Amino acid sequence: MFAFTSIGGKVDCGLNDGRGPPQFVISGQNYHRIGSLLPSEGDNPKFAQLYIYDTRNEIHNRMKHFSDYDGKCNLEPGLVVDLLKMVDEHNVLAKSFRSVRDHVEEFDSNEVALRLFRNRVNDSNTYNLPSVDEVAALIVGDFDSSDCGRDVILRSTSGIEDAITRGDTDASTVGSRIFLPSSFTGGRRYMFDNCQDAMVICGTYGYPDLFLTMTCNPKWPEIDRHVSRYFLSAYDRPDISCRVFRMKLAQLMTDLKKGEFFGKVIAGMYSIEFQKRGLPHAHILLWLGPGDKLKTTEMIDSVICAELPDPDLYPELFDCVSNYMVHGPCGLSRKESPCMKNDRCSKFFPKKYADTTSFDNDGYPIYRRRNTGISTNRRGVDLDNGFVVPYNPKLLMKYQAHINIEYCNKSNSIKYLFKYVHKGVDRVTMSMSAGKNNHDQKAEVDEIKQYFDCRYLSPCEAAWRIFKFEIHHKWPHVQKLTYHLPRKQVVLFKENQSIEEVLKKNEVKNSMFLA
Repeated sequence: MFAFTSIGGKVDCGLNDGRGPPQFVISGQNYHRIGSLLPSEGDNPKFAQLYIYDTRNEIHNRMKHFSDYDGKCNLEPGLVVDLLKMVDEHNVLAKSFRSVRDHVEEFDSNEVALRLFRNRVNDSNTYNLPSVDEVAALIVGDFDSSDCGRDVILRSTSGIEDAITRGDTDASTVGSRIFLPSSFTGGRRYMFDNCQDAMVICGTYGYPDLFLTMTCNPKWPEIDRHVSRYFLSAYDRPDISCRVFRMKLAQLMTDLKKGEFFGKVIAGMYSIEFQKRGLPHAHILLWLGPGDKLKTTEMIDSVICAELPDPDLYPELFDCVSNYMVHGPCGLSRKESPCMKNDRCSKFFPKKYADTTSFDNDGYPIYRRRNTGISTNRRGVDLDNGFVVPYNPKLLMKYQAHINIEYCNKSNSIKYLFKYVHKGVDRVTMSMSAGKNNHDQKAEVDEIKQYFDCRYLSPCEAAWRIFKFEIHHKWPHVQKLTYHLPRKQVVLFKENQSIEEVLKKNEVKNSMFLA
């Protein structure tokens, strides 16, 4: 009577054979369906629709679902009224649905819809759809779309003093407002500055040698020990997942700096992302010392592997690769896989066999993938070396997680690499539409009224920011030295300040370049 959603799932009816009491069994994952916010023409409102549609007869509509064949309901109407008042007063979801009701009543809308768009022309890395079930926030206007290469854009004048001679005394008439400065963690200017810092490190130490992607493993024993006792999953406790992942990442950085896996590492950086996958992951760039550079394909093969190990010689490693480093199944064996686009894998799996490591015309490595005859079974499909994601055996065995490793010491891939690592927060395109019922043939076809470019805030990212964990880290430290032309220094002030106050505060203030 007061539910917002209806339960869904694969109902197992095989147990009800008449020899015992009736049983309702759901096989696999269950879910909750919200459906349309308004009922179809001729249908009675149900579930969330009861909070929005025909609320003048709401008590009758709710009790109608519990009436017998004669239309009689034995429930006490006063009790339903009291329970409904309690829900409206204390339940935040009810308040949200009531706001939709107010919108429908105010604008006489016959249809209200919320849609998330896929296959946009924008960057697919930031506008992709969620791949896990989670509650997320869509924040409209949380990022600035202005030129991310500048912190402040001033109109052409010869100085603030000239503003006084024009008679302006209001600071709001000078310069431009700053919505998200570079100090805002995760903002566009923040990512732009970090990308510039990466280019500075690249100019000092040369091109990065290795690109790693480390993803949180929800089956880590540190996570499983806590969630299993409450019959939860890692997705239900993003705070636990974030804490454990941060500890694992910190230990990985310590191992890398000590030369545990690849020899001496002279510089490195990482950025944390969430990307609607439910769990955090880190993109890591590493610069190796001169004596540990991967100068030959044989040296690359000693660090990066793209083959299934022999299960008889290395059973534990084989299990790790099978569990964490095999892509798919996809292709003809599983066309509904999320990676499938236009009937082919968007990640270009399976890869072609190769007896030796080489490079293509764009500078990307083609790793050794021999046809060894070894395969692993995933979801009833046998997958061989063509589906193996490149990995480092020692890293994989120690951290028991998906850690993809790529060789990247080529100049024509550097720009893409840095832009990928620093592409910024995740987004989604959303539209709200309100119009007449589409079932009415005489009704005017109402196109989408308005698009919203939203920031997608997942539970893990929210927990990560609440804990104030680092979104970006690099070593060695890069200090940005700002400079300016004569009488063109950047001055920050509040719009309610007077010009005289701003001048008095900044006329004797040295800039970083002059101090």
